[in-house]
Amino acid sequence: MSPGFPGGAPSQPGAEPPPFADVPVLVAGASGYVGARLVPRLLDAGYSVRCLARSPRKLQRRSWSQHPRVSVVEGDLALTEDLASLMRGCGAAFYLVHSLLSSGEHDNARDVECARRFARAASEAGLARIIYLGGLRETGAGVAARLAGRSEVGRVLSSGDVPATVFRAAMVLGSGSVSFEILRYLVQRQPFMLPPRWVKTEIQPIAVGNVLNYLVACLAEPQTVGRTLDIGGPDILPYLDLLQVMAEELGLRRRLIVPLPVNARRLSTWWISMITPVSREMVRPLADGLTSRVVCSERDATALMPQRLFSAREAIRSALHRDQRSEVESAWSDAGTIPGDPDWAGGRVFMDRREMRVDAPPDAVFRAACRVGGRHGYYGARWLGWLWSVRGSLDELAGGPGLQRGRRDPNTLRYGDAVDFWRVTAVEPGRRLRLHAEMKAPGHALLEFSIDQPDGPAGDGAAASRPSSRLTQTATFLPRGLLGYAYWYSMLPFHFWIFTGMLQGIKEAAERDEATGVQNT
Repeated sequence: MSPGFPGGAPSQPGAEPPPFADVPVLVAGASGYVGARLVPRLLDAGYSVRCLARSPRKLQRRSWSQHPRVSVVEGDLALTEDLASLMRGCGAAFYLVHSLLSSGEHDNARDVECARRFARAASEAGLARIIYLGGLRETGAGVAARLAGRSEVGRVLSSGDVPATVFRAAMVLGSGSVSFEILRYLVQRQPFMLPPRWVKTEIQPIAVGNVLNYLVACLAEPQTVGRTLDIGGPDILPYLDLLQVMAEELGLRRRLIVPLPVNARRLSTWWISMITPVSREMVRPLADGLTSRVVCSERDATALMPQRLFSAREAIRSALHRDQRSEVESAWSDAGTIPGDPDWAGGRVFMDRREMRVDAPPDAVFRAACRVGGRHGYYGARWLGWLWSVRGSLDELAGGPGLQRGRRDPNTLRYGDAVDFWRVTAVEPGRRLRLHAEMKAPGHALLEFSIDQPDGPAGDGAAASRPSSRLTQTATFLPRGLLGYAYWYSMLPFHFWIFTGMLQGIKEAAERDEATGVQNT
């Protein structure tokens, strides 16, 4: 699973067992982009893994969560009183936690405090070491608060009683990564660009596979203990050249790019967040970080843990290939908390409930419902697509994710997946799918599909012998203040067309799939 890793699985005849072979390795941030990919690679290398998760259900959607050498413990780095009890018995810990969806001094202070609590708990639990993945260009004059905060996290982890290994990467390229998605959308949607001056800045991107190899390999390399190591790929090139590489790999014409003579961080953030599905809060570190050269200051990691480093072109080509084959292991949009029932306690709740009989079994109806959003759209008549587009554009202008975020896989959904400006908060195969809105709105919105057996006979003759289901679609909205009430009533005229069209579209797709024997389209 990790080409280029220098070590072998300990199950090979004569192979030495890995360090910490008799105790689990803790991974904090296992539901995030890197963490979700690291766990299976640790398993491949022979380690047992304990995942520390704020929302354990979010990990149930991962195939590796049922592995006999995986355990999951529930804990919040900011709130859990006895973190040490969750760490006891582990040998090493990976700290892969970032507040990517926030910014500002308050959030920096929270991140630093979480790191301080983690380091203290690791000491109390008797851990041997901590491994942290941070970023380059996080120190020095002129560094933005967000980046300085991440640098402080590394410093706090390193200053505790437990020795830490801090990896610093510039730009991580892989299917579903923030950097990859920004590159792809900028190139796909702009044949002509007037970007800020920082596109001329040299960077040293690294493939996510190489990052994972370093993280796993460092456990078996004692010389990495207590070190800060810069990691990057073999290429050092301006961001402008990276855009052109992406265009070539997408089969597009060379982009016409005319850099402006200013860096304009705010303009950069606005420009990228409007063109790409990535929010302003997540774009800001990129714009801030590229105001000066972002390359490795030393190459000790390569000497200590040799591996074949993939070029930027190879990393982009591999990411595009995985995306086209729907083999994206994790995505930047996986990050984020999952809202729970307390959000719906008290107050007036508006509801739009519609149901329809479908001549297809529940599994077929569920599969059709799970294809909602992303490139597939929201069913219904084609002309209704502009209503969703308008709502998505308004959300982007307000700083929300809009419709550009898309989804990880075109056919299947897992708990915690992002679907445009929705988040999957319940998945019961063949029975129920619930989406929670993350759009900017004066209230909380849910969209739920439930499938069960219909009441009454299906009809006479052949119709009665066909399998059938009852599809119920429920839109729920908890308004926040008078603006919330105004928002709901202003949307009422469009509900009939949008929700009825979506319901009818799911029905037709399920019946078509059942008639043709197609399980995923």
